[in-house]
Amino acid sequence: MVNPYIDTSILIFMYMTVWFTIAQVIKNNSIVDIAWGLGFVLIAWYLYFLYPNPRRFLLVSFVTIWGLRLATHIFIRNKGKGEDWRYVNWRKGWGNRAFFMAFFKVFMLQGVFMFFIALPIMQCTAKAIDHYWLTYLGTVVFLFGFIWESLADWQLMQFKKDSSNKGKIMQSGVWAYSRHPNYFGEILVWWGLFLCSIPFGTWYIALLSPVIITLLMTRISGPMLEAKYKDRPHYKQYLEETNAFIPKFT
Repeated sequence: MVNPYIDTSILIFMYMTVWFTIAQVIKNNSIVDIAWGLGFVLIAWYLYFLYPNPRRFLLVSFVTIWGLRLATHIFIRNKGKGEDWRYVNWRKGWGNRAFFMAFFKVFMLQGVFMFFIALPIMQCTAKAIDHYWLTYLGTVVFLFGFIWESLADWQLMQFKKDSSNKGKIMQSGVWAYSRHPNYFGEILVWWGLFLCSIPFGTWYIALLSPVIITLLMTRISGPMLEAKYKDRPHYKQYLEETNAFIPKFT
């Protein structure tokens, strides 16, 4: 029976279990952030070969370049720094339950989110409808989001390399137009992938993907990061003058 949803669920469970095992050996749960992008690449190619459809190659390629870039960026950013502060705090709070909590609240929870966000990749209908304009529109949206996110990550990395910027908030480059340009780019990436996936399956199921990523970025990731910087000098003024996600060019 053809069911990409079941196949993907099993794949994600196995994939996240492997990363969880590695994380416990090296005592670093934050490697799940590297596993995040690579997981979508694995899903895309697994389904591409399991349900062959040459017309889906563009969608698979987009997922691949996005996932590999993100995983590489996070690996370089975190190299030699140990476990990320968020995971350190969670580990301390969990105490003796850290092993099980890490499995369910870090790796399996991200696996659940991965499943829903990967829904556009699971649209594997063999006979696609000829709505090429959706592919063109999705390509434009994806490429803009991908470039915007990549540029934001690169500029922030260069900013942090300068020791004179320690403790400061970046407000130049694309970061002058919104407080979370990387998250804005990420949101556009998944709206673009959703548009590209419409000809291959049930759009009303795949729609959950960009909706969920939009809510995660705007309601959880963004506010969580800003709470960390709320006491830094001039941050209140930055909040008042700069949009959170959608770039403000004037």
